[in-house]
Amino acid sequence: MDKTEQIIINLIDEHRKEIISFAKDIFSHAELGYKEFYASSRFAGALKEKLSHVDEGLAITGVKGYLNEEKKDNFSLALIGELDALRIPEYKYANPETGGAHCCGHHAQLAGVFGAFLALADDRVKEELGGEVIFFATPAEEYGEAEFKNSLMKEGKIRYGGGKCELIRIGAFDDVDAAVAHHISTTGLSVGSGTGNGFVAKVIKVEGRASHAAAAPEKGINALEAATLGLQALAYYNKTFRDEDSVRVHPILTKGGDLVNVIPQEAVIETLVRGKTIEAFTDAANKTDLSFKGGALALGAGYRIETSPGYLPTLPQSFPDELIDLVREAANEEPRIVSEKEHSGGSTDVGDVQHLLPVYTFNTGGAKGGLHQTDFEITDEDKAYLLTAKIFALSAYRLLKDDAKLGRELRKQYKPVFKNKDEYTAFLEQFRKVEEKKPGEERL
Repeated sequence: MDKTEQIIINLIDEHRKEIISFAKDIFSHAELGYKEFYASSRFAGALKEKLSHVDEGLAITGVKGYLNEEKKDNFSLALIGELDALRIPEYKYANPETGGAHCCGHHAQLAGVFGAFLALADDRVKEELGGEVIFFATPAEEYGEAEFKNSLMKEGKIRYGGGKCELIRIGAFDDVDAAVAHHISTTGLSVGSGTGNGFVAKVIKVEGRASHAAAAPEKGINALEAATLGLQALAYYNKTFRDEDSVRVHPILTKGGDLVNVIPQEAVIETLVRGKTIEAFTDAANKTDLSFKGGALALGAGYRIETSPGYLPTLPQSFPDELIDLVREAANEEPRIVSEKEHSGGSTDVGDVQHLLPVYTFNTGGAKGGLHQTDFEITDEDKAYLLTAKIFALSAYRLLKDDAKLGRELRKQYKPVFKNKDEYTAFLEQFRKVEEKKPGEERL
């Protein structure tokens, strides 16, 4: 490591208690997507202590802090930390007010960006940077609460359910040339990313007819039973999905009736329909629609199927060799190099950003249990928070030193799928549609 890199390491170590305190604070105030007002305010408040330009309220809760605006035209790098948590109210550390739980480890990302900010804002480091650093807190990566997000869309507050998708739409990534992103891992240190599933989101409302469940059941149309038929039909479709397409359809029933002695008039199902390719999840989405249309028709029920764009498939992206060296030195261990052929059945809106600019991803350990599960736990704060901050900060320095030579070279080599946000949003809009039928209408 050179002199400046050692200063970065020392600064983060000196701020150890502050960084860990920040992480624990975010962890204990877990919030759901587009509702992350505490985390957003906490992050923005910290940035304002040293930065003169901090934008807030981007895609409702997003925050951008600018370190070196006079150098942004040379090269602009975003360090991304995600704000939101999952709804897992049974988690022992869940926020009792929101039901949110950071079993996703997003609080570690945000703490890492915060720690990197403390180091990079030091004058000794800042003067060595040949470009802009944007400390970027992004909302709503965990795609859930589809009905709530649809309500925000109807109010005109957002257009997309994914935070980075919405940030792209409003132009918040227009001044970014490349980004560095992180995720916590229960299997240890790694760098680079393979492919991941894309998806569309659906809210399916099955409409029946209410009636007294005991005195006059013949007068009703049971929406719950029609929805159950749809779920059964969808299960039979499973054998038609090819293994190599990595299709995942995982619905939840959010409403099945109002009172036990009233035949359910409405059943509501939310689901994501995922696949390794756009063709794969489009095929699965059509089969999902057919399943619930068939279930409704069988019992004379109606339906309303609202499909919204989700995330595009994640693109493979290797971690630059020049940055792998610093990961090795900062961690004092050999990171696992993720093969570009590795595939995850999960999804992330980082993939959408990749369709426009390079995103270099790394994972740090320090956690055990399962992601998105109640046994998730941070076991090593230095690996989860401090090492994350060091890799964020050192990556920024190496990309931006020497007049941002490395950053500019990598950006020049990158071949984006879309030229700009307009091409991107036009592509997403093809996945938006609504189909509906009233109860008793004999058609699919």
